[in-house]
Amino acid sequence: MTAIVPTTTTAEVKSGSRARKKAATSFDPNPAKAGWLVKVVVAIICLLWLVPVIGTFITSLRPLRDAENTGWWTVFTTPDTWGNLTLSNYKQALEGADMGNAFVNSLAITLPAVFIPILVASFAAYAFTFMEFKGRDTLFLIIVSLLVIPNFVAFVPLLKIYGNLGLNGTFPSVWLAHIGFGMSLAVYILRTYMATLPMTVIESAKIDGASHFQTFWRLVLPMSAPALASFAILQFLWVWNDLLVALVFIGPGENEPVTVGLTHLRGQLGQGWNLTTAGGFLTMIIPMLVFITMQRFFIRGMTAGAVKG
Repeated sequence: MTAIVPTTTTAEVKSGSRARKKAATSFDPNPAKAGWLVKVVVAIICLLWLVPVIGTFITSLRPLRDAENTGWWTVFTTPDTWGNLTLSNYKQALEGADMGNAFVNSLAITLPAVFIPILVASFAAYAFTFMEFKGRDTLFLIIVSLLVIPNFVAFVPLLKIYGNLGLNGTFPSVWLAHIGFGMSLAVYILRTYMATLPMTVIESAKIDGASHFQTFWRLVLPMSAPALASFAILQFLWVWNDLLVALVFIGPGENEPVTVGLTHLRGQLGQGWNLTTAGGFLTMIIPMLVFITMQRFFIRGMTAGAVKG
């Protein structure tokens, strides 16, 4: 009797290899649940994080007399004061401090300071990732090393340059400052993400005769949407909440953003913290909407390349 020896085809070997690799690198679908101690610690941290926000929100609803004389936490100990809570602080902050105009100024500052770095950095990231040229890695390291330099060290020379060009107090002065300070981070994030894209797609485009611009515009840019959204969120939050750059290069006046307007909201109207906190919550609306609508792209873009598998 002749023994039958089972044979293994090349396809089966490759299939088994892929299965083992997938099993070794995949995550456990049923991870161990966190213990009660971890849950308590996380709950305490979240509570401590929310306490200032809750206090600010309650103060923004309190009338001037209550906000000036007692702390916000007394609302929980004296329920009879709940009837004094009002939305008039928000109305006064919008009308009396001209916050509406400040909102428009903040948008006029933030949107160009977000889109221009994305446009320039995406071209640079593509070149650093898919194009070969002399000194590529050295130039990339130099650009990334600029992240450790604080932006305020350039304020004095920038003020002199803007003064000679007549840009002080204008929107372009803030645009150029934020674009220059944010470009290094944009190039780093986009280049790191583009390095994780499948090279087979890029090679197929080259075989089909696509130019670098066609490959970038039709393939790389759409596939890099999570990284683009990640930097857009970071840059938007940074520019929108910025006070130092806006105060140095624009200052108070008709072009002031919301952050500068909040600094003199109390002195301008002769009021207390109730209007300042109301104005602060008004400035939080747009950043919160931006982050909530784009958070799934933010998580994907920031974790790309962090895990091999």
